[in-house]
Amino acid sequence: MSTVRRLVVEADGGSRGNPGPAGYGAVVRDAADGTVLAERAASIGHATNNVAEYSGLIAGLRAAAEIAPDAEVEVRMDSKLVVEQMSGRWKIKHPAMRPLADEAAGLARGFPAVRYQWVPRARNADADRLANEAMDAAAAGRSWEPSVPQSPDPVPHRAPTTNRLSGWMAPPAPPTTTVLLRHGQTPLSVEKRFSGTVEASLTDLGMSQAAAVAERLRDEPFDLIVSSPLKRARQTAEALGRDYVVDDDLRETSFGAWEGMTFGEVRERFPDELNAWLADPNVPPPGGESLISTVTRVARVRNRLLAEQPGKRVLVVSHVTPIKGLTQLALAAEPTVLYRLHLDLVSLTTIDWYSDGPAVLRGFNDTHHSANLTTYGE
Repeated sequence: MSTVRRLVVEADGGSRGNPGPAGYGAVVRDAADGTVLAERAASIGHATNNVAEYSGLIAGLRAAAEIAPDAEVEVRMDSKLVVEQMSGRWKIKHPAMRPLADEAAGLARGFPAVRYQWVPRARNADADRLANEAMDAAAAGRSWEPSVPQSPDPVPHRAPTTNRLSGWMAPPAPPTTTVLLRHGQTPLSVEKRFSGTVEASLTDLGMSQAAAVAERLRDEPFDLIVSSPLKRARQTAEALGRDYVVDDDLRETSFGAWEGMTFGEVRERFPDELNAWLADPNVPPPGGESLISTVTRVARVRNRLLAEQPGKRVLVVSHVTPIKGLTQLALAAEPTVLYRLHLDLVSLTTIDWYSDGPAVLRGFNDTHHSANLTTYGE
């Protein structure tokens, strides 16, 4: 009998002046043990308390959806207004609140169940702290950035469960390490075409790239090797000469009607759809899959690996978007970071995932093993 996963979203927001410089904060926890799984915060310029509170709720629900879209969620907020309105007990009278409430309700419908609970501010301290940091940043005219302690001697600003500075805090257990390997070159990558779920074989250069990374990893121990089901990834995995398993959730994003087309061809035939896709990672190509949907399913892979391979070393052979998605999750970054990461063919990205919540990005887009085989961006 399967156990339903449960998450807790703690959210808050506020402004200095109402309206005034505003910001929000949100924390996602595992309901079973209170482990912090994600933190979100942002300065949102000049806004009211209620707008900021709804913005925190939306950010928290989005983060929860990235972690476990099949989870039951309990939302805890110290805003009586938002809790009562989202629970359907109070009407939403202010027109500025309706779009925000509709967006939050749409996110909530993606979960099996969501319930809302009012809590006193003292029990919402982490979200309140993040919101205040974001408000301070807004008041100073800058974007919010995570707080980092300046010295290992004082008590860190954040609790150990929400941050890890390598070498400063002893982990509760060895991390699960994922080494993420992008596949080798295909004819579609040579021509810079959208290649999502369409099948493509490695070129001769792609096979040489796979052989080069196999030599690079020859003496590295792995407890498990797991690959995307797509041919280009499986050929790269097979070049390693070791046993591997396939996980369908590691496949590339489906680009729908754009599969096999160049960026220029898409720009010419789907200008409005392309602009929308580039502006919002929740927007899918026509007949395809959004970037957020891809991140959601690779989060499932991450969760399975942490549950089934605790403290182990796992090689993951996949594609650009799944690897970027896992990197985004590790950094607890906003989804727009997906547009700001570049991955070369047969690059290696290494992430340590700790049992108490945080992750550490130890290496990104390492291509030393194939430097004499590829040109930048191929």
